[in-house]
Amino acid sequence: MLKLARGGARAAVWGGWGGRGRDDGAGRREAVARAGRRVAQAQLHCATRKVIDLRSDTVTRPCEVMRRRMAEAKVGDDVYGEDPTITHLENVVAKLLGKEDAVFMASGTMANLTAVLAQAGRGEEVIVGDASHLYKWEQRNVSALGGCALTAYPNAADGSILLPDLHALCSAVDSHVPVPRLVCLENTHGGCFGTAIGRREMEEMGHKVKAAGLLLHVDGARLLNAAVGLGQEPAELAAPADTVSLCLSKGLGAPLGSVLAGGHRTVTQARRWRKALGGGMRQAGVIAAAGLYGIEEYKVRLGMDHRRARELREELKAVSKRLGGFEERAGPHPTNMVFLDLSGSSLMADKLCEHLRRGGVLASSYEGSQCVRMVLHRDVDDEDLERVVGQVQESIQLLLSSRPR
Repeated sequence: MLKLARGGARAAVWGGWGGRGRDDGAGRREAVARAGRRVAQAQLHCATRKVIDLRSDTVTRPCEVMRRRMAEAKVGDDVYGEDPTITHLENVVAKLLGKEDAVFMASGTMANLTAVLAQAGRGEEVIVGDASHLYKWEQRNVSALGGCALTAYPNAADGSILLPDLHALCSAVDSHVPVPRLVCLENTHGGCFGTAIGRREMEEMGHKVKAAGLLLHVDGARLLNAAVGLGQEPAELAAPADTVSLCLSKGLGAPLGSVLAGGHRTVTQARRWRKALGGGMRQAGVIAAAGLYGIEEYKVRLGMDHRRARELREELKAVSKRLGGFEERAGPHPTNMVFLDLSGSSLMADKLCEHLRRGGVLASSYEGSQCVRMVLHRDVDDEDLERVVGQVQESIQLLLSSRPR
């Protein structure tokens, strides 16, 4: 029920997207159960009308056509390389991203982890952005499971990493420091208000990385959102990367799965790591079929999400001007995410989310206690937007009127 982006459910229920929660197992189970009860209460309260779930684009349910494709999929044993639907999906994604090969993964976290393990060894340095999903929301698993030294540098507002002089960094390596091996970027960047990073910026960062003799991985969970938002082709955005991951269970609407694409040798290594991590799947063509359907219509489908996100931003800006209490925030190249910044007032994100929930709108706190995130996806239509705007307006009015004077 609480399916936020790649582990984001736990982050959301343990104090929001930037908060901290209890570390003990009982505390985690208690927090997840409490959040589950809140969602169930919202659904019960709004039993006569639709609950509009904007917590993430991972909450989508397969449509009837997707379910039919899944039911009719041809399958085989993928560990033996005999599932024709998975093989077709891997070929489609490899071509879409301009890479030699691709491998189907259970999740985006697994795709990122295997990409790192296939390219960086134990004790070698992996450079990431400090707001990246790989650094903040994947348990630093490349260190825990791969023994890699993870180093984070600040992310800029456009999603790029404010890298040091990489050539100088690599030249200064001695026996006291880890050897740099891999840089990981993210596009679109969830930690930078969902902004898309364009072809030129990707090429510039790729040039810096390659000039220093390093490898480049792109966490492209929402890369197709970036391509649609910028009017560019996915292969153009992925061109500088040695490996790139693509999530099927976000805007594309599949129940689960990601694909990692890259050179044949690297993908072969990633496939071996997938098996070691327990990710070898058998007759999983029924899942791959859903991803194939999502990819078929991605330009139209994601374009609709972006259009609705733009309209919601404009409507909320008007509400902000009338009432105050929040400002609409966006990155340089916004996509399907909308953010309400409460930092200019005394309002708190958890309180606003609670009021929205009572009205049948689910949202999540983002990067701390004074920002709310809403994500547009295929299960949200134009009529829903009117309800969302009305519920935000009502909730803000109630919160502002109840502030101590």
